Amino acid sequence: MTEAGTVLARRMGLLGLTATGICAMMGAAINVMPIMLQRNVPGIGPHVLYAYALGAVPAILAALAYAILASAMPRAGGSYVFASRSLSPYLGFVASFSQWFGLSIAIGVVSYLLIPFLRDVAAALDFAALAALLDAGPVRVGLALALVWLSAVVNLLGVELYERILVPLMFLMFAGGAVVIVAGFGHDHADFAAALAAQEGVGLPAPPAAPIDFGKLLAAAAILFGSFIGFDAIAQAGGEARRPGRNLPLAIALAVTVVGSFYMLFTAAVYHAVPWGFVAERAQTADLTAPGLLGYLLAPGWTVAIIAGAAIALINDLPAMILAVSRLMFAWAEDGIFPAFVARVHRRFRTPHVAIALASAMASLGILGSHWAGDFFLGVDLLVTSMLVNFLLMCLAVLFLPRTNPRLAGEIRFARSRPVQLAIGVSGTALLAVLLVFHVRKDLGAELGGWYFHSTWLWLGTMAVASLVFAGEWRRLARRGVDLEARFADLPPE
Repeated sequence: MTEAGTVLARRMGLLGLTATGICAMMGAAINVMPIMLQRNVPGIGPHVLYAYALGAVPAILAALAYAILASAMPRAGGSYVFASRSLSPYLGFVASFSQWFGLSIAIGVVSYLLIPFLRDVAAALDFAALAALLDAGPVRVGLALALVWLSAVVNLLGVELYERILVPLMFLMFAGGAVVIVAGFGHDHADFAAALAAQEGVGLPAPPAAPIDFGKLLAAAAILFGSFIGFDAIAQAGGEARRPGRNLPLAIALAVTVVGSFYMLFTAAVYHAVPWGFVAERAQTADLTAPGLLGYLLAPGWTVAIIAGAAIALINDLPAMILAVSRLMFAWAEDGIFPAFVARVHRRFRTPHVAIALASAMASLGILGSHWAGDFFLGVDLLVTSMLVNFLLMCLAVLFLPRTNPRLAGEIRFARSRPVQLAIGVSGTALLAVLLVFHVRKDLGAELGGWYFHSTWLWLGTMAVASLVFAGEWRRLARRGVDLEARFADLPPE
C-alpha cells in the first residue's frame, strides 16, 4: 500500500530505539506528574513512591508482553499489528485508534506544559517581563504549536537525523535530572522551610492527616502507570529497526529498567527536599514542576540548569511520540483499513510523511484542548485509559497468539517458554484490569463542569468513531474481493 518503489527503511539501531522509548517516557512524566498528582488524587500525600512502585508492576508485565510480541512481529504500528494478528482486526484497530487519539492529545499536552518551564527559566534569570509574556495564553499556545511542527520536521527528514538529535538530548536530559537528584538529597524539609520564609515570608503549612487509602493508592498508581507507557513507541518503530528480533525486545527492557530506576530516585529526591504538604497545598491553585520547587533551595544558576534540563526532557518527548502515532496510522493504511494515501512514504527520506503531518495536526488540537479545558490532566486521563486498554490487549495477545496464529507464535524469539508467557499474560491482564476499573471509577466519580471533562466518556466516543471507521473500511475491502482472513493472518509486507 506504500507509494511505488518506496518502503520504510530499517536504519534505526539499538541506541536509537532505546532513546525513543526513554524520551517518550520521560519529560512531563518525571517533572510534573509526581508533583501534580497531589491535585489529581487529593489525599495521596506522602505515598507517591508507593503509588509509583505499584504502577510499575503492571507496566513491567506489559513491557514483557510487548517484547514477546515484537520479537515475532517486527512491523510499523507494533501494537496494532500485534492485536490484529493475535486477537482480531477489529480489536486491533479500535484499541490502537484510541491509543493514537490519546497519544496525539498527549503530544499537545506535553508541548503545552513545556512553556511554563521556559517561563521558570525567565523568572530565575530575573526577566520578569518575559516570564509574564510566556504566561499569556496566545504566546503559550503559539510556542507549543511551533514545537510540535518542528518535531514533525525532524521526523520527516529521516531516522538518521532523528537519532542524531534524540540521542545527545537524551544524555543532556539525564544530566539535568542527575542535578535534581543530588540537590534533592542534599537538602531537607528544614532547609526548604528556611528558604520559603526568606523568600515569601510565610511558614510551611501543617500537613493534613494522610493515612494510606488503598483506593487512592490504586487511582494514583493508574495515573503514574502512564509514566511508563513510552516503551510502546519502540514497538511502533518495528518497521525501521535493524536486527528487530534482538533489538526490539532489548530496547524495551533497557528503556523500562533505566526509566523506572530514574523515576524512583528523582521523585524520592524531590520529596526529600520539599514537604509534601506544601506541594499538596500549592498544587490546588498552580501548575507546579519539580525544578520550580527546587528553585527555592538553589542558586539561580543551578535553578536555570535544572529547569533547562526539564525543558529538554519535554522537548525529547515530542519527536518520539510523533514517530509512534504516525506509524500506527501508516500500519492501518498498509492493511487497507484506513485511506491508502496515509501509507505514502517519502521517496527521499523514507518516512511516512502524510501520517506524520496528520499526527501533528491532531497534536495541535491537543494543545488547543489543553488551553480550553484549563487542566492538562484531562489529556493525561484520556491517555491512561487508552493505554490501560491497549496494554491489557497486549497481555491477552500473548495468551491467544499460539491458538489464533500458531505460525507467527513460532517466530517468538523472547521468553519462548510457554509457562513464562502464560504467567506474564495472566498476571498482566489481571493487574491491568484492576487499574482500569479504579481509574474509570475515579474519573466518573469526579465532580467536573460537564460530561466532556470526563475522560471515560471521551474515550468511549473515540471508540465509537473508530468502530464506524473500521466498519466502513472493512465493507469496502470485502466488496473489492480481498481475502480478509489471509491478509490478517500474515504480517504486512516489507
